[in-house]
Amino acid sequence: MPGLHATLSASGAKRWMSCPPSARLEERLHGIFGDKSSPFAEEGTKAHSLVELKLLREKGRLGEPDGINEFNYELRRKALGSIPKEMDDATDFYAEIVLEKFLTAKKDCPDAQLLLEQRLDFSEWVPGGFGTGDTVIISDSLLEVIDFKYGKGVPVFAEGNPQARCYGLGALARYGVLYGFTHIRNTIIQPRLDSVTEETLERSELLDWAANELKPAAELAWRGEGEFNPGEHCKFCAARAICYARAAKAMTIFKHGFETPGVIPDESIPEILEVADTAIDWINDLKAYALSQALRGQEWRGYKLVRGKKPPRKWKNEEEAKHQLIRAGYEPEVYTETKFKTVTQIEKLVGKSAFDAIFSPLVTQGEGALTLVPESDKRAEFTSAEADFSDMTTN
Repeated sequence: MPGLHATLSASGAKRWMSCPPSARLEERLHGIFGDKSSPFAEEGTKAHSLVELKLLREKGRLGEPDGINEFNYELRRKALGSIPKEMDDATDFYAEIVLEKFLTAKKDCPDAQLLLEQRLDFSEWVPGGFGTGDTVIISDSLLEVIDFKYGKGVPVFAEGNPQARCYGLGALARYGVLYGFTHIRNTIIQPRLDSVTEETLERSELLDWAANELKPAAELAWRGEGEFNPGEHCKFCAARAICYARAAKAMTIFKHGFETPGVIPDESIPEILEVADTAIDWINDLKAYALSQALRGQEWRGYKLVRGKKPPRKWKNEEEAKHQLIRAGYEPEVYTETKFKTVTQIEKLVGKSAFDAIFSPLVTQGEGALTLVPESDKRAEFTSAEADFSDMTTN
């Protein structure tokens, strides 16, 4: 809902559960690094509107009272403006899965409900907590909340996901009295990553989590109490650049090698690597914060705003440039280069199924570059003797 922002939002649940006082700190600094309109946000909003239209059309075809007909669908789709093929495909992917789930639910329960864009209030466990469920399917035995993630930058999974569980709680609070379902399933569909993940919990299991983990953390966060706990969740916090706890953790990288002159001992390297990414991320966020404030008029002692390197030149009118070259006597092959499309471009052109059938034998792909990561990383360890001869500068 435009204009409304919950202090303890479902989307921020992982962060404020991990670091309760960050919620109030972020609230004070939201204007600096908070939610801002961006092409990505606008693209996501458009994709959500399109997928809602497609599901309303499917409801119309099924004779559901709140569905729409084809004429209405086309009219409202046109109002959204130009629809990129990737968005059309992604929303089809989501809508097809939702429709299949709904039809399956109706086989077991003819009165099953398919609800779209539902306000879900979970303030019983989280002060002021609410959100919007993209799709809710209700049947006698199962309540399912299906979240649509159009972005592809960060993979999102349903298992143990606090945002998804909060939506499940909101749906349970709204419909649990009217229906006797015994299980709640949270599903996250991320079409552009071909990802569909689910987590199914019994009612009692979800309510136990809400009472013993969610509510205590939410109460601390609402009061602005608890311990600051820097971690991966910091990248989604509006206070990430100037949070003292995060800065202190990043600064621990400098505790090594300063007591006596000489080189950093090998035994200190793992400790430095452990915090290196945190330090780099924090420094980059600090620089971004300093720049954003300078653009707002803040003067930083010893620093000034300047123009960076100019971007590459480009044609205002490429066709007119070609015309002038022809007039000057140049042949097209002199100024036009022909380049074969990349593997990815060809795959998009012909479709994945056709590509796999026809072009797979013509494609080669090397191994990924060796990189050093924490032991907790889920990827399999590289143990081949080839590691002894690999390029030591690989990163």
